[in-house]
Amino acid sequence: MFYYYGRKKQVAKRYPRPDYDTIIEPFAGAASYAMHDSNWRKTVIIVEKDNKVAGIWRWLIESATAAEILKMPDLKVGEKSSEFIHIVHAATKMAFKYKTIKVTPVMERNWEISKRVMAANIHKVKHWKLIEGNYSEAPDVEATWFIDPPYKAQAGEGYAHGSGAMDYHALASWALNRKGQLICCEGSEGDYLPFRPLLDLAGVAGKRNKELIYHRSGSKQSEPCLFDHEFTPQRWVS
Repeated sequence: MFYYYGRKKQVAKRYPRPDYDTIIEPFAGAASYAMHDSNWRKTVIIVEKDNKVAGIWRWLIESATAAEILKMPDLKVGEKSSEFIHIVHAATKMAFKYKTIKVTPVMERNWEISKRVMAANIHKVKHWKLIEGNYSEAPDVEATWFIDPPYKAQAGEGYAHGSGAMDYHALASWALNRKGQLICCEGSEGDYLPFRPLLDLAGVAGKRNKELIYHRSGSKQSEPCLFDHEFTPQRWVS
């Protein structure tokens, strides 16, 4: 819905389709999986620990209108802003550390695009439910669980509540005890679940970023599986 470091907007189509009529994202961020294709039509529950990100979602779900969004001022290169909804559009790992930021060309362009996207899609989230809190506060119900935590290798960068404070063994135990379909995302250093390759993405300065996945189909809970018959992962590119 809006620009967010680590969001899955461009790769959401690579993940398994939801098996259930309820989708839960315990690490909401920009909730790109729930927004993808027709997923938004389902019962969607997003959980967000960061109060600033939760504040954006609360505004979008409870009060924002397309007309209001389109009337919001554009950003101009060289100006300064202390609005968090502007700062997250700076496309930087350090966004959560800024209280005020000078508008860059990237930030100006991202905000211009996001305004159009938010206005065009605001109707899709009005029935969603937001829970502001830790991932463990998600309701214990049968659903498609899309679990996209701060990646283990990031050492806390990019988020106010990053990987440095994350107990990944506890997260794995909690995830495996969810009822329904389980889709867990990680980077190259993810080792707390039996992750497998999903994508090899182009990064900055010629680097490659490996996306991993653990998938348990909702129809085979007694025997966890990584990929169902309708889903084939893209091979890593060496």
